[in-house]
Amino acid sequence: MNIELISELEGLDGSVYCLEKSGVQNRIYSGSDDQLVVEWDLTEMKPIKAVASLPTRSYALKYIPEYNLLIVGNYSGGMHVIDLEAGKEIRLFQLHQNTIFNIEYDEKRKRIISLSADGSYAVWSVPGFQLLHHEFLTPLKVRCVAFRPDKDEMVIGCGDGTMRVIDTETFEQLINLEGHDTDFSVNALAYTPNGKQLISGGRDARLAFWDLANGYELINKIPAHNYAIYSIVFHPSKPIYATGSMDKTIRIWEIGKMRPIRTIDLSNGGHKNSVNKLLWSDFNDYLISTGDDRSIKVWKIAI
Repeated sequence: MNIELISELEGLDGSVYCLEKSGVQNRIYSGSDDQLVVEWDLTEMKPIKAVASLPTRSYALKYIPEYNLLIVGNYSGGMHVIDLEAGKEIRLFQLHQNTIFNIEYDEKRKRIISLSADGSYAVWSVPGFQLLHHEFLTPLKVRCVAFRPDKDEMVIGCGDGTMRVIDTETFEQLINLEGHDTDFSVNALAYTPNGKQLISGGRDARLAFWDLANGYELINKIPAHNYAIYSIVFHPSKPIYATGSMDKTIRIWEIGKMRPIRTIDLSNGGHKNSVNKLLWSDFNDYLISTGDDRSIKVWKIAI
């Protein structure tokens, strides 16, 4: 495996917390501590423009391709709806009482899910943005969600170390999964592309592997990093995935194997501080990473 640092995107004035794809294949968005949401060109490797200037930092971004909307979750619990064609904010919702850590789009049902540090999640219709459901799961944070590809289920990672399997039609809690250390938040979730497993990563620095055929049976749990895991992303076409951590490293894994293939750290061009977010782009299969060192790094992973 060959790992090449293609470029380092600079110019942001604060930690970067979120990355998102664009409707244009060679572009991405970032959200950061400097209160700007910036659009970047991965061909020219430079910023295009700020698409939003917020009253506070942004922690979550989600692009809705059908309507060319960018949804932004901020530090104070606000959810901004940006009309990218019009180039302006068209809605602002202040349902959550604390930071929105994640926003995901349920394409099948045309809904978005917002998750907050206030311990709740909310379900909104798109494009009308009617509130369909709002529920508190824990006194602690809820940080991540993943939609099961073959069933009407989603899994939400909670600050108490548990994960809740929820019916996406009725919002009934089906299963309470316990695999991470108690009160060590589950920060990252991803279903494998083959639909056989769920992988979770937590503040306990461990990856947990759950077998879907056996009702989310915990089949393995491994020490994967030295500190909290914040991001899990799969390669667009190869059987590998990447994890990013507060320990400043990115690790590349082969699906089904319990040891990393490679580690990207400061010695080979990696980050100086916490890796907060990863994005595996369809454009040239670039792996994009960002974190507290204010940089966005573009990697080429060749197998």
